[in-house]
Amino acid sequence: MVYAKRIDGRDWTELRPMSAKVGVIDNAHGSATFSMGKTVAFAAVYGPRELYPKFLQDPKKGLLRCHYNMMPFSGAGERVRPGPSRRSREISLVMANALLPVMDMTQFPNAVVDVFVEFTQTDAGSRCAGICAAALALADAGLTMKDLVTAVAVGKIDDKFVVDLNYEEDSYKEAEAADVPVAVLPNSGKISLLQMDGIIEPEELPKLLELAREATKKIYEVQKKALLKKFEVDVS
Repeated sequence: MVYAKRIDGRDWTELRPMSAKVGVIDNAHGSATFSMGKTVAFAAVYGPRELYPKFLQDPKKGLLRCHYNMMPFSGAGERVRPGPSRRSREISLVMANALLPVMDMTQFPNAVVDVFVEFTQTDAGSRCAGICAAALALADAGLTMKDLVTAVAVGKIDDKFVVDLNYEEDSYKEAEAADVPVAVLPNSGKISLLQMDGIIEPEELPKLLELAREATKKIYEVQKKALLKKFEVDVS
């Protein structure tokens, strides 16, 4: 057993400290910030608005677009190269697909809803934090949603199952490691994102999914509190 204790001292299934807030960008139709440890995501929603160029329009439904971007000095590893990259385009598509199951885009024919997600700093788990922030921003924009979307990375390092990997764990070299980002619709329990980087045995996947479902219940509570706080009324 090479990995006997988590690098940051957490228990195997313990999440990093989390915080969330909505309505953080004045000019956006909806916005939010969500942090997991040192990974901090800001999401801003613009739309629905008419989609251009017009050949992309669909008279039966609207388009949900996500735009994932890490600021140049936000990464825990090497400096992030400015501008779009293959990785950012892939994660943008992943985020949109994770969010689409809770949206009714038939309400917005020929239109687009853009979700911009920016990271001021990252320490692994960026796509999961980005999904959490984007779901909050969409709710803040007042768009009809069947559910929120919560996300967390679970994984296996050596023979240990872990929840919410940080950068040192995600890039661990001394033992075999696997990283499994999962997005869950908390009220239905359905999964809208399942990816994997690394190798796990087929019989280990149900255990990891169960850990993800339990972790996302805690994340959901943080998201709910952020939304409720915006509408608190001081009656004192």
